[in-house]
Parts: sequence; C-alpha cells; structure tokens
Amino acid sequence: MSDDKLLVEREGPLAWITFNNPAKHNAISLDMWRALGRALEGIAQDREVRCILLRGAGERAFVSGADISEFAGQRRSPKDVAAYDEAADHALGLLQSTPQPSVAMISGYCFGGGVAIALSCDIRIAGSDALFSVPAARLGLGYGWLGTRKLLDVVGPAWAADMLFSARRYGATEALAMGLITQFHPVAELQAQVGAYASTIAENAPLTIQAAKTIIKELSRPSGNADLALCDRLVAECFASEDYAEGAQAFAAKRKPRFVGR
Repeated sequence: MSDDKLLVEREGPLAWITFNNPAKHNAISLDMWRALGRALEGIAQDREVRCILLRGAGERAFVSGADISEFAGQRRSPKDVAAYDEAADHALGLLQSTPQPSVAMISGYCFGGGVAIALSCDIRIAGSDALFSVPAARLGLGYGWLGTRKLLDVVGPAWAADMLFSARRYGATEALAMGLITQFHPVAELQAQVGAYASTIAENAPLTIQAAKTIIKELSRPSGNADLALCDRLVAECFASEDYAEGAQAFAAKRKPRFVGR
C-alpha cells in the first residue's frame, strides 16, 4: 500500500505513513493527496491497526506545503482548483474520520498543507526544530473554510487570526503555548518518544478509543448539533464488549489486559 512519494509501513499495531518527497521538503502534490486518501481508506478497514502515525522523510520537513511547481498546471483553472481541493479535502476528511487515532510526528517545516494535515490528526507531537506557518497571505491564496474551521477549533480565534494575517513562522515553544501541539522533544528523541506514545495508545481498548474519538468530534460541533444518542450508544457498546470484561478481569488479576476490539 505504498506510492513512490507516500510510503505506508506496518510496525505491529502501528501504521506509519511517510511523506516521501525530501528533495522538495516533502511538498505535497496532487498525486500525494490522492495516495494519502487511498492509504487511509485501506488502513481504516484494517482491524489490526491500532494507531496511525504520519511523518516526513529526511531531516528538514514534515510537509512544507503544497508543491507550488504544480500550480501553473494543476491549480490554474477553476476546474483544476476544484479537483485539487476535492482530493485534499477527501484525504483530510478520512484522516479525521478513521476509527483509529492518528498522531502527527512533526520535525522541521510544517507549512500550509502540512499544517492542514497536522490539524486533521488527533494528536500533534513535534521536534524542537519544528517550524509552523500558514503562508497563504504571502502567496495570495485563499485559505478555505474547512482548514480555517479546524485551525479555529484547535488554537482559538485570536491565534488563528494571527497565523492567517501575519503568515509568520512559529517555533515549537510557541506552538505548544497556543495548543497547536501537545508536546515537543529534542529531535534525536522524537521518533522514540512518538513510537512509545503510540504503542501506549495501541495497548488500550480500541472500542473505548474509537468511542472517545467520535464523541470528541460530536461535541466539537456547533451547539445543539451533536448526536448525543450516538455518543450514548457508543458508550453502551463499550460496556457490553468483551474488552470491558477483559479489562475488569485483568485489573482484578493485576495483569496487563489483552484487548481485541470486540
């Protein structure tokens, strides 16, 4: 399930997706957006995958934004722009809706489309070298409402306005302060820290995590639009699951539980 510029690798219950365009600081092309969508479609159906991790190849970037060299051909006419946006929105939507939690491991440049990808992940963990920016105002581009909505949800209106108006760059310390990331580590420790964190997630009850992800999404909707009946049903399914019985038995026996996702 790999493409030349988008690699997918399994490591036990973890699925690593690597943006593999280091010569262009992992700038994302139309083909890469489409490959990301295909990869996520497959991963979403794989019950053995407990956590999805996204990273950039090389040492310079997570994703440095859209591949600007494609703009003249792929994003020139309204029809071309619509096709590009459809591929990007499809991949980002899948990233948000996969039953498995997703973690962005961010080192180096995370600009434009890279920020959109990171924001679509459930968790963002950065290296101390990370740099974030939404440079649309420097390129004359409109930043769509889907990306703006997610940015607003994560960092709030004041920081969203600062990012979009100034187009400036933010280091890991400032990104942590605004809530764009949840933690950062020295670059040399980043992969080990993220891998250990993802493994912790993978050991926990999948149905509980899937329910939590859906409930967070529902409660993030505008007031009054959350499907609370769905939330209640997911919680009830957790209590009725084999994993709930396993968790109780493991706790009583003082052993590590073995969750199977049923």
